[in-house]
Amino acid sequence: MPGRVGFDGLIGETPLVRVASLSEETGCEVLAKCEFLNPGGSSKDRVALSIVEEAEREGRLGPGGTVVEGTSGSTGISLAQVCRARGYRCVIIMPDDQAIEKRELLSRLGAEVELVRPASIVNQGHYVNVARERAAEIPGAIFANQFENMANFKMHYETTGPEIWRDAGERLDAFVMSAGTGGTIAGVSMYLKAQNPDVRVVLADCQGSSLFHRVNDGVLYTREQAERRLRRHRDDTLCEGIGIDRLTANFETGLPAIDEALRVSDQEVVDMSRHLLAHDGLFVGSSSALNLCAARETARRLGPGHTVVTVICGSGSRELTKLYNDAYLASRGLVSPSSINSPLVQ
Repeated sequence: MPGRVGFDGLIGETPLVRVASLSEETGCEVLAKCEFLNPGGSSKDRVALSIVEEAEREGRLGPGGTVVEGTSGSTGISLAQVCRARGYRCVIIMPDDQAIEKRELLSRLGAEVELVRPASIVNQGHYVNVARERAAEIPGAIFANQFENMANFKMHYETTGPEIWRDAGERLDAFVMSAGTGGTIAGVSMYLKAQNPDVRVVLADCQGSSLFHRVNDGVLYTREQAERRLRRHRDDTLCEGIGIDRLTANFETGLPAIDEALRVSDQEVVDMSRHLLAHDGLFVGSSSALNLCAARETARRLGPGHTVVTVICGSGSRELTKLYNDAYLASRGLVSPSSINSPLVQ
């Protein structure tokens, strides 16, 4: 018998890689958990599997059942593959401003995709609220509810955290991670703090997100989220799948373990994505580039000789029309390095 069986068996145990260029620059060991090497291409494979397995155990999901979720893309892709492997129907509600690669991939995987206009969570048209309604309308369906479902946190506490601790040799000084649902940073940080309370946990936050001020100042607010400033078509950040204007159950669980937050601009994300490809051969998505920006800054602040761990959540292949599209970047007032060998902007 093989050691791993089927799609589910390929999830987890992703490698921890040394990011050479950032390690040499900072004098620290900058390590990245390669979650993009999960079979569905992102860390969301863990969450999707955990949610589906929990629903099966509780009898809420059975043969011929349907899984419905509101997602910016990656969780939907993971759910689509888990559902394929287990014979379930998958219905995905997604904002229509996400990279087109994601919606096309979802369709190829057999998911039924419904696009909605971006809206505030208090609006019934928000993709999460629409997904909840669709699940209630479909017989035998469950609403995955990744933002509030604690199976998200639990999976990262039980698997991702222990893997990082073990592969870092049970010695790391800081863990740096962005947040969308908050499940990864909450689960991993709570596990790491249980092993060593001195591990520093840093939230990497994008522009337009409220979490930076929630961690640093205790106030869930950011200028870009003021209602009078919200455009009908939300376009606050280049980053997809991270940054949020509310406190989810998953993030709130891990909040006591988060020591500080760093904000990273979209331009810094673009610069880091090009640097990593040029100097490390790493082709990463926007959230991963943001994580590495914050990991680099954390390493600088700690000083040489420390170990900083972050996560490469997904690859750049799902953001070719946005993060790696010079015309799109220019439309947002962002500058793409003129050469792939351009140095990292200081």
